Amino acid sequence: MYPCRAHRFKGPAETLGTLYASITGLLGMAFFKITLMRSAIGLPEKTRGVLHALGLRKRMRTVYYPVSPEVAGQVMKVKELVAVSEVDEALTKAEQHQMRKPDPGYYIEKAMPR
Repeated sequence: MYPCRAHRFKGPAETLGTLYASITGLLGMAFFKITLMRSAIGLPEKTRGVLHALGLRKRMRTVYYPVSPEVAGQVMKVKELVAVSEVDEALTKAEQHQMRKPDPGYYIEKAMPR
């Protein structure tokens, strides 16, 4: 009836996942903001694979993922290479660009007539 032993019972991971889903549904969604700070050059293939799975291919690249035990486990594998913070909402690429844009240092109050 069961193709393998794993389908016979719910383990603690599945119970934890169900509990996590109910809590995030009540509290709203939070996101991990993950930025690659150090290069993966010269590191093992397994470490580079984790970075690739997270979508981090270049330094200073930022990605957002919903808070989950799976993503937290991936981050723990590469914790020395990334900076992680928890934010309430994920920013789009255009919003990130606007935030990083420096202040021009001057303001135009009124344009002169031509």
